[in-house]
Amino acid sequence: MFGSASAAPGVPAVVLVRHGETEWSRSGQHTGRTDVGLTDRGAEQAVAAGELVRRVLGELSPALVISSPRQRSRQTAELAGFPPTLITEDAAEWDYGDFEGLTSAEIRQQYPGWTIWSGEVPGGENSHDVTVRFDRLLDQVAHYTDRGPVLVFSHGHASRCVAARWLGEPVAAGQQYWLGTGAVSSLGYEHERRVILRWNLDESIAGPRR
Repeated sequence: MFGSASAAPGVPAVVLVRHGETEWSRSGQHTGRTDVGLTDRGAEQAVAAGELVRRVLGELSPALVISSPRQRSRQTAELAGFPPTLITEDAAEWDYGDFEGLTSAEIRQQYPGWTIWSGEVPGGENSHDVTVRFDRLLDQVAHYTDRGPVLVFSHGHASRCVAARWLGEPVAAGQQYWLGTGAVSSLGYEHERRVILRWNLDESIAGPRR
């Protein structure tokens, strides 16, 4: 599954970019299908993410640039300087169903202790649904990684799920990988074993090169 370990040790096979800040990410509202755009700060984060991606890539060029269809991801890719060559629903955020637009605190008023990782999602995707979808995305990515890294501009929970599935873990393992808006992460290999190379690089380290 997901192809062979074609990338050299330490060389990124997949670079994940979470979109920049939106009004809903700032307020903590679950944002799946709702097509909100970036805030001004989110646009700044997207530009900074582009510098981080270039640092992670080094002399390499991406073999493919994938984006979620949601404008917050597409805007981030464009502002980062990597216009998407493939836009697919497989890179979209977890579908929160009836919980769309609600904060965790609001959901827990009705479902105490609820989290996306373990709770029910009425009208949305469950863990099996997102596992199938992100496995399909990684299978598609595997067709390109022998030509160079693949960039994936996506979302918070989605990117954490992709990382978990890259490691062969259940998507619920993504709850351990906190990820901020505009953050850049990379996945690759060590001794032919899939690993996380870098995680949650953000604008605070994206200043000018020295």
